[in-house]
Amino acid sequence: MVIADRLGRRLVRSVTALAETADRLSRGELTARVNPGGPPEIHNVGSELNRLADRIDELLNSARAEAADLAHRLRTPLTALRLDIGGLRDPVESERVLASLQDLSAQVDEIIRTARRPGRTGAVAMADLAAIARERLHFWAALAEDTGRPLTGNIPSKAVLVRIGAEDLAATFDVLLDNAFRHTPDSAAVRLVVEDNGVAWVEDAGTGIGPTAGTPGTTGLGLDIARRTVEAVRGSLTIGSSELGGAKVVLTIERLNRETAQRNSSPA
Repeated sequence: MVIADRLGRRLVRSVTALAETADRLSRGELTARVNPGGPPEIHNVGSELNRLADRIDELLNSARAEAADLAHRLRTPLTALRLDIGGLRDPVESERVLASLQDLSAQVDEIIRTARRPGRTGAVAMADLAAIARERLHFWAALAEDTGRPLTGNIPSKAVLVRIGAEDLAATFDVLLDNAFRHTPDSAAVRLVVEDNGVAWVEDAGTGIGPTAGTPGTTGLGLDIARRTVEAVRGSLTIGSSELGGAKVVLTIERLNRETAQRNSSPA
């Protein structure tokens, strides 16, 4: 009986370790590996799981490199287009097309930066949703003041730690705020709201952009990139109507509990 209990506990520990490692990998911790142990069958499963994780890491690195290379190649035709635009006779039309081309160039640059960003290493990506929201609100307040646009925020004073990198989160807020500024008149109010459960949104007093905005082939690349960014960390981006009368773009990102946050912030 004693031997059976020991074998049972050993088996449970080995299987639990496999499950925990698989869960960490599914959450984007691509450096997670299991220390194979237990009976031969469990040991083999652990070794194969590690081999699979190594292969996934290799494929993702290769995909990022290819995406960056393809986006980089777009710069040459974009430069040629910029030169052609300079030859347009209508200065108003030239300015309008050039502005659109500059937007496209900025999106290509963002794709390159995103593709070349190294994969997460070590602990889970983590950011303070409230702090990043306050930072981006302060940044956009200058433009709002210059254009006479009402821009307000409702953000908790305490930290709201969520499972996403700070750089990705800041870029996502910038996309949402830029979208609100770009598609509403200067007189339309914009509001950024953060809740302590990991939900945040940007809403405006414009005319709305519809529930399909931001999907491929609709309103633009910016919202689509933002959507993929939050979905990569098991979050979501949804678009609906605001009480202000315009659009409301909602981010839902997993809130980290205290234990996970403390483990993430501890030195390796």
